[in-house]
Amino acid sequence: MWVIWAVCAIVLLFGFVVFRGAPYVPSQKRYIKQALSELYPLSDRDTLVDAGSGDGVVLRVASRFGAKAVGYELNPALVAISRLLSRRDNKVVIHLADFWLIKMPPETTVVYGFMVTRDMPKMVKKMQSEANRIGHTIHFLTYGNEIARLKPDLTVGGYHRYEFHPLHADKA
Repeated sequence: MWVIWAVCAIVLLFGFVVFRGAPYVPSQKRYIKQALSELYPLSDRDTLVDAGSGDGVVLRVASRFGAKAVGYELNPALVAISRLLSRRDNKVVIHLADFWLIKMPPETTVVYGFMVTRDMPKMVKKMQSEANRIGHTIHFLTYGNEIARLKPDLTVGGYHRYEFHPLHADKA
């Protein structure tokens, strides 16, 4: 009987997240390294935000480039795994939180997101709103899907980079 409860708990933990964002799909470290060196070369002056940080692999790779890395994840099991795997890395912070409801740190320079097509318009609004609020350019890196009606500034493999510049109040 406990097996049925365990399976139900796992399905609920991983299933409910799909209603708020993309499903958990593990990222491959070598492709992340390529994206974070060719699309936007990270340094110790950067803060990368991962919108749905999963197991934290993107955060740990960003940290190795010297950047501060902040992850937001809805799945408590993935937050626990990510925190465990990142426990010795003082540049990585993982929050159990809904990315759509948070304000990004003011020092954010890069946002990484594995987005599903239905969330792209919402992400464009979020990125522009945060660039306006923070007052500086935010680079958005996404894997797989391009943003409709926006041309990427740069593409490497399946990764795309977009820039969101703050708009003046009369244009926002």
